[in-house]
Amino acid sequence: MSVTSTQTNNQIRQLTVGRYVDTGTAAAFVITLGYKPRYVKVQNLAATGATIEYYEGMADASAVKRVTAGDMTVITTLGITVSETGFTVGLDTDVNVTSEQLSWLALG
Repeated sequence: MSVTSTQTNNQIRQLTVGRYVDTGTAAAFVITLGYKPRYVKVQNLAATGATIEYYEGMADASAVKRVTAGDMTVITTLGITVSETGFTVGLDTDVNVTSEQLSWLALG
C-alpha cells in the first residue's frame, strides 16, 4: 500500500464570518476578504441545510457538498472559487437559493 501525504504548517492568520441573503434572482456572488482563503464553508440556514466546502488546493468551482438527507459528494462546477482577495460562491441550487440566508466562514 502506498500513501502520499502533504501538509502545510501555516498558522491561521485570518478568520472571517458573514451572512448573505439575495432577495432577487439567485446568482453567483463574490465575497471580498482582503486575503486568499485556504478554507471556505458556506451553509444554507434554511430547511435544506445544505453546505459546500472548499479546501486549499481544490480546483476552481469545485467543493465538497453535503445535503441534509444525503452523503457528501465532490462537485466540480457551481462550487467555490478562491482568488487572492476572497472567493466566489457559484449557483449550486441546493445551497445558493433566492431569499434563503447563507452563513459563511473563511480561514486564511
